[in-house]
Amino acid sequence: MSEMSRRDFVKSTAVAGVVLATGLDLQANPLGLPIGCQTWPVRDMIAKDFPGTIKTLAKAGFQTVELCSPVGYADSGFAGLAKYKGSELKRILNDAGVNCFSSHFGIEELRKDQEDRIAWAKDLGLTQMLVPSLNGPKNPTLDDVKRSADEYNKMGEKAAQAGIQQGLHNEDFELSKVDGQRTYDVLFGLLDPKLVKFQFQVSTISEGYDAAQYFMKYPDRFISMHVQGWDSKTRKIVAVGQGTLDWKKIFTAAKTGGVKNYFVEMDLENMRASVPYLRKLQV
Repeated sequence: MSEMSRRDFVKSTAVAGVVLATGLDLQANPLGLPIGCQTWPVRDMIAKDFPGTIKTLAKAGFQTVELCSPVGYADSGFAGLAKYKGSELKRILNDAGVNCFSSHFGIEELRKDQEDRIAWAKDLGLTQMLVPSLNGPKNPTLDDVKRSADEYNKMGEKAAQAGIQQGLHNEDFELSKVDGQRTYDVLFGLLDPKLVKFQFQVSTISEGYDAAQYFMKYPDRFISMHVQGWDSKTRKIVAVGQGTLDWKKIFTAAKTGGVKNYFVEMDLENMRASVPYLRKLQV
């Protein structure tokens, strides 16, 4: 995600930290997938000590992490990752017992030099490159949306040629409206299903975007999701398993949606409380 869009979203939903789930036992994890986390919430820790942060996350139990690019997120705590070669980052992760196959990139860095960013991704061993938003205008026209989709389809094609799946998160631009429709829904009709997959931010339920509904509405169009608990009564982010979300329903629908992995993205306290629930959840 772009720095400002992430910060604005974090402010509005109280998302701020992250922790992971257990390292070895996958028997009851939902969808049989390892419990992963997005590293954005622990960016301050990463800025000080990347290897130490990864070890902390591994000890907390997470088996996979999703990074943020040191180029697109340089001013958000990830600049220090640039001193490592991709292969060195991979070794640090592997030494801690953590896998990494996905990372967020800013759309601007892909516009500037996508080939360089693909090379970094390949060196690290990534198979997924996500952008938080296409960064279109706040109040787009249909032509604006079409231009953004056309550009990203071309990026998706270039990534596919390198064996990488390009994906799109849902933030600022995607949550806008165009001609009375949700821009997000319009993009599903414009983006090539083979070249671009989607990553759903569960906490957008706060703005009326229901994860299970979208997974069922657009089968096999998703690749992953960012996981947050939500309490509709207090309208606050809570630990997974608390609040008002039906996680069995969400993960069951995620199968239809095509979700291959998920990353918890909340404050540390809520993530600690979420891990036991996710370990026991069977779908």
